[in-house]
Amino acid sequence: MADEVTRDTWRIALAQVDPTVGDFPGNVRLIRDLARQAAELGSSIIAFPELVITGYPPEDLLLKVSFIETARRALLQLLDVVPDRVLIVGVPWVEGGMLYNGAAVLARGELVAVVPKHHLPTYGVFDEDRYFARGTQTYRFLWGNLRFGVTICEDIWYPVGPASSLATQGIDLLVNINGSPYHRGKWQQRQTMLQTRASDCGCYLAYVNMVGGQDELVFDGNSIVLDPNGTVLARGASFEEDLVIVDLPVTRVLSSWLHDPRRRWLARSEPHPTLPVIDRQIPLPVPDGQLPPLPEHVRRQRIPLEGTAEIYQALVTGVRDYVRKTGFRTAVIGLSGGIDSSLTACIAADALGPENVTGLSMPSRYSSRHSVEDAEALARNLGIRFIVIPIEPVHRVFREVLAPLGNQPEEPDVADENLQARIRGTILMTYSNRFGPIVLTTGNKSEMACGYATLYGDMAGGFGVLKDVPKLLVYELARYRNSISPVIPERVFTKPPSAELRPNQKDVDTLPPFEILDP
Repeated sequence: MADEVTRDTWRIALAQVDPTVGDFPGNVRLIRDLARQAAELGSSIIAFPELVITGYPPEDLLLKVSFIETARRALLQLLDVVPDRVLIVGVPWVEGGMLYNGAAVLARGELVAVVPKHHLPTYGVFDEDRYFARGTQTYRFLWGNLRFGVTICEDIWYPVGPASSLATQGIDLLVNINGSPYHRGKWQQRQTMLQTRASDCGCYLAYVNMVGGQDELVFDGNSIVLDPNGTVLARGASFEEDLVIVDLPVTRVLSSWLHDPRRRWLARSEPHPTLPVIDRQIPLPVPDGQLPPLPEHVRRQRIPLEGTAEIYQALVTGVRDYVRKTGFRTAVIGLSGGIDSSLTACIAADALGPENVTGLSMPSRYSSRHSVEDAEALARNLGIRFIVIPIEPVHRVFREVLAPLGNQPEEPDVADENLQARIRGTILMTYSNRFGPIVLTTGNKSEMACGYATLYGDMAGGFGVLKDVPKLLVYELARYRNSISPVIPERVFTKPPSAELRPNQKDVDTLPPFEILDP
């Protein structure tokens, strides 16, 4: 049985980490290192993100029995990492022949319980109903005078569900573990919801989110702790691994309840739908003694990124982790001297380091002199490697080889324009095959949405950095990057966008003005 000693203030830790899907040894090592660090700093409860054992999202790997069994064995490796603390870890878990998205609660070398996720999202990038069964119960954990519950990601977004069921039973702390993908303005939307939920539940709310990139998703971190009134007590960094540690005076929760008339109203009202709540004792004595002081780097205030800075860092994070997690170390980009390739090169250099980025300039007879000059100036300012390979000789040979097909105009038509793009794509892919870098493509969302791109040409590559960035936002992001250091030549901003695949070509000859297209 747990010790009956009470404690006024409990220290909790939120481990905002960047796991990799399928890298069980790496993910276990990541969890072990952060758990021990948090324990050394006096944390009693240490929470990690949703499905941190497997990495998120594991998608159809969840249909493999060997994958699920490896996840189970990985979890068991964590039982004795911090035996005198409570560890909360996201893991897929089989119970009664069903697979659940679970939050494992570990203490004193025991698996105390696995809390199942109740609300399974099937919108946007989510398809959890494909893999998981829906949880039909939840748990309240009792540790001395501390009563806490655990929920998983989507469960916290609903006013009625596991959170409200736990609040009805009475809890001091609700821990919510997440793999919540980033979109523009997400943390503000999330914080507004969490403030409401903390106030509704009348308890401390600790929200730990994943960070980093996985495939085409980016996770922003921005973990957060709120008091029972919805006031923000602590935050995690934006787009960085972080350890958020905060002290919670849980005796104030009762005061919050006494001052909230909604609780008295709920007690007198008709019963509302609830999940069964099972109580579990934490098999540990209540921590005694004074909490050690926290070092400055842990106590420092984190200011969340906003606006253009937030979007830019999301792109840097996505590129960094996609390249790293797919086994590449370097990247190559076709540098045209235009705004799209300039911004892509900046993001790549910031994500991977300039020494790991190469820019290839591949001018044709239609390329302006200033485009080559601007590409070279950008590469020099960023400190990336720069190589010039004119495509005119190859283009001439292609036209000669294709002459027997007939109907080849003197002035370039669409077929000839696409041929130039495909020559460039071939050069980039050959460089990639020979020297090992990933090819980063440079097309933006506005052009891609209108089909203003060439299959096997400028679309050829391993990762589209700007595929979700409209053209006007490309300019905003480039201006933002230049505000840090003016690496992009001013002429790149002022010249009209052009593919330079025929004489005097401009993008607006084919596309609507971006002021009309983008909104």
